[in-house]
Amino acid sequence: MRKLIGWNLMSLDGYFEGEMPWDLSFHLTAWGEDLRQYALSLGEETDFIVFGRKTYEGMAAYWPEATDEPQIKAYMNAKPKGVASRSVSEAEWNNTRVLADAVLELRAMKAEPGKTIFVFGSAELQHALLEAGLMDEIRVCLAPVLLGKGNPLFKAGSEKRLKLLEARPIDTGAAILRYAVTPS
Repeated sequence: MRKLIGWNLMSLDGYFEGEMPWDLSFHLTAWGEDLRQYALSLGEETDFIVFGRKTYEGMAAYWPEATDEPQIKAYMNAKPKGVASRSVSEAEWNNTRVLADAVLELRAMKAEPGKTIFVFGSAELQHALLEAGLMDEIRVCLAPVLLGKGNPLFKAGSEKRLKLLEARPIDTGAAILRYAVTPS
């Protein structure tokens, strides 16, 4: 059975983006060689990446023409991907399919053979998958910054118990945290 893992960067006070959509400038406080190497390892670990519609639109606009990080660009463009959306009917970014019912389709994909399925970014999608009991693990890079306001990564919902699997400081003062989602 495949694992479904959420991955995101978050400020110390819990925000994955600033007040404005796609305000990710605080990510630079965490970015360095250690996080770059970790990002490359995620590409090796997965054979399917899922995005919510908003994250998909931003990623699809950025990665095909990106001029930095050629190794990350290569796997982001080459890996099979899904966009969880009821409003998108056709996905333009190569190797992307639309998941109209992400919970149902990802539940089926988890039962198939394959590597880890990652949800990159996509706080609303991660919330829905957590609520549906599909998330196996949450990975967060905790950036060494307090934003004071923004869009929180974790949304109000049912209580979830987590088990710490790893806490790894990295070269920029950020920390990569891995938590298993324990059954409710």
